[in-house]
Amino acid sequence: MKITAIRVFKVDLPLVEGRYSWSEGKFVEVFDSTVVELITDDGLSGYGEVCPLGPFYLPAFGAGARAGIGELSDTLIGEDPTAIGPINRLMDRALLGHPYVKSAIDMACWDLLGKTTGKSVCDLMGGKFGESVALYRAISQRPAAEMAENVAAHRADGYTKFQLKVGGKPQDDIDRIHAVADLMTPDEVLVADANTGWRVDDAIRVVNAVRDRDVYIEQPCRSYEHCRTVRQKTSLPFILDENITDIEALMRGHTDGAMDVINLKISKVGGLTKARQIRDLCVSLNIPMTIEDSWGGDIITAAIAHLAHSTPESLRFSATDFNSYVTVRNATGAPERVAGHMAASDSPGLGIAPDMDVVGSAVAEYA
Repeated sequence: MKITAIRVFKVDLPLVEGRYSWSEGKFVEVFDSTVVELITDDGLSGYGEVCPLGPFYLPAFGAGARAGIGELSDTLIGEDPTAIGPINRLMDRALLGHPYVKSAIDMACWDLLGKTTGKSVCDLMGGKFGESVALYRAISQRPAAEMAENVAAHRADGYTKFQLKVGGKPQDDIDRIHAVADLMTPDEVLVADANTGWRVDDAIRVVNAVRDRDVYIEQPCRSYEHCRTVRQKTSLPFILDENITDIEALMRGHTDGAMDVINLKISKVGGLTKARQIRDLCVSLNIPMTIEDSWGGDIITAAIAHLAHSTPESLRFSATDFNSYVTVRNATGAPERVAGHMAASDSPGLGIAPDMDVVGSAVAEYA
């Protein structure tokens, strides 16, 4: 099997809630998602997706993903997409850094490997653990009372894990955490995610003010060193996200005792291949994970489900169903949320088929 052509599509994904807000006043109303199609000489196509959380969350943006895929196209045409190891090494040699660019391509390669072997990506990654994957719901940053109301409303969808977007003024965030913590039941999980938005002194004020609440503190500051300083000042369980960019970062955090849980974002680390490597190392080190991505539609949600469902249940902190946050469905066959859970498809590959009426015409094609 050889890649004969690569098609790139741009798909806008408006939010159900109208706006998603997080630390430092950042927000997105319409996500810029990129879908890639790898066409092969066997008549099969594989699909992947990458969707940055705007251009100001991680060093990634939608137009950059599409430009980067074009940069890699000459390297990929004529290669076997099911040789996933060599493909990843080729991409890393041809384009230094820019892991998010490679993520959608790597995802499409896994889709093709599954279609060729007749196996789901979940089976290729080790097989399912349990019947389904528990999901968390991100609660967009708003006044404390509104965030508490949103948590109560999402309970109706079966969620028991809630991630509050904080990282604003310390007293406002303290109020947000207390307001939602008051609603929590013993079987529910509360995370306060600052998304790098606090200074060290602000973070310490917040963790001291909520030290008696049952809450996880996630990524309080931008730098690893600052996060580790905050970690040393609190007994609350601690999550690192933006700083976990590769295996070296994971091992540094583990050696330093800098976190209890990590957030594993597929595109942040360069695709399913590298995410699986980190996942497997976390399993060996007994580190729980939230398995997700920066954002996305049905294709990314399917990829998350396959990686999460092939992860031992005891180490699955949570996962994300991004396709329930947006008003546009860009593929059929993706997981559907049922009572706060989702399950990976048993169909070959990712188990999805792009809805071309939604995806539209390619914005670029390379052959």
